Amino acid sequence: MTTPVSDTVVDVESLVASMENKMMGSQLRLSPDYCIFRTPTILARHSPSAYIPNCFAFGPFHRCQPNLKATEKIKVKYLRELLLRSSNPEAMLRECLNSVKEIKGKARDCYAGYIDLAEEEFLEMLVVDGCFIVELFRKDADVVAKEDDDPIFSMSCMLQFLNHDLILLENQIPWLVLQLLFDKTKASTETNSLVELALQFFRTMFSYENPINPSLFFEKEIKHILDLLRLSLVLPSEEVELYERKKQLNKQPSEWQPIPSATRLNEAGVKFRRVVNVKSILDIKHSNGVLEIPSLLIQETTETIFRNLISYEQCLPHCKPVFTSYAKIMDNLIDTPHDMEILCKKVVLDNWLSPEDATHFFNKLYNDTYVKDFYYADLCNQLNDHCRKWLPKWRAAYVHNYFSKPWAIAAQIYAIIILFLTVFQSFKK
Repeated sequence: MTTPVSDTVVDVESLVASMENKMMGSQLRLSPDYCIFRTPTILARHSPSAYIPNCFAFGPFHRCQPNLKATEKIKVKYLRELLLRSSNPEAMLRECLNSVKEIKGKARDCYAGYIDLAEEEFLEMLVVDGCFIVELFRKDADVVAKEDDDPIFSMSCMLQFLNHDLILLENQIPWLVLQLLFDKTKASTETNSLVELALQFFRTMFSYENPINPSLFFEKEIKHILDLLRLSLVLPSEEVELYERKKQLNKQPSEWQPIPSATRLNEAGVKFRRVVNVKSILDIKHSNGVLEIPSLLIQETTETIFRNLISYEQCLPHCKPVFTSYAKIMDNLIDTPHDMEILCKKVVLDNWLSPEDATHFFNKLYNDTYVKDFYYADLCNQLNDHCRKWLPKWRAAYVHNYFSKPWAIAAQIYAIIILFLTVFQSFKK
């Protein structure tokens, strides 16, 4: 039985013209200015709450969310307080609007994706959001006084919300806008830079130790607050420069194997040592069986900052996946709650969560990410080479088989005592 042939005539020439028009109209160009992205669904699905604001919308992507409308009044209040410190508030507002208007195009180019805002609305958003952030940083550092009824500093939950909302990739204001508004509203008595105020606000984001030197930063290199926090980890690190030199010399290892967990490394005789006064939490080093790890604070906002930094590295073109690599090696080290307990005991991790929650966090952190150049490949190879040596390998097997359970430990102690008594008795005879 033959299949009937359709009598419909296909106009190939018309179809060619139609498809060419579609291809011409759908040319996707990735602007080099893009630095504020919507988190890809493949990443956001693992922990949606880590990517969306709780209370404050900054920028255009979450501006229309009904649950974030209430805090717009707080932002306007901060703007008003900032302007009232000027001798002519109206003139100051006009100057801020005119100045931001000149860079409005550059600011819009920072956002990857369609922005459904009129030009005036976009300009107003930049000034209101930007002035709020600048005023917030000044108040936090006591550069300007806080009012008794200040809704941010009189309610501890508000600061917690802001610590979350200000570090979201989708919730950023371009740094060039913040810097411009800071300069326009800066009093003659102010000595702090915007970088100093921002780092002061997020001073305990990663660790209570290792303060960052603000002089290492150049404002023209900063894209937004999240980028500043990433630079505070990456920029001071001498290892990043070494990593780049190795890549240029084709010495960066092309293959690497995951390292054993903290428990297995401990059984193999690897010592964990907390290091202080280092330039970055990323500076993990190994030498002669000693693994040096800078202290890391694990708290409520840790998942948010980690996930958004990883999302940022995955989205930004030509971005070194240094932080994604850090998440990957920490997942290697922390396989079970017992691994977490070992690292906490060595004061490598300052964990405010339960061991189970912290372990689950690291195990799921870099799912569906891609790392082209793994930053710690050389370190992994060093540790694996150490563990493959016969003595650490024998020691690890012995410890795991005979000292991993309480009854096994008791049996070993009992056997040693019996052996000692037997030898002593023989010697006595």
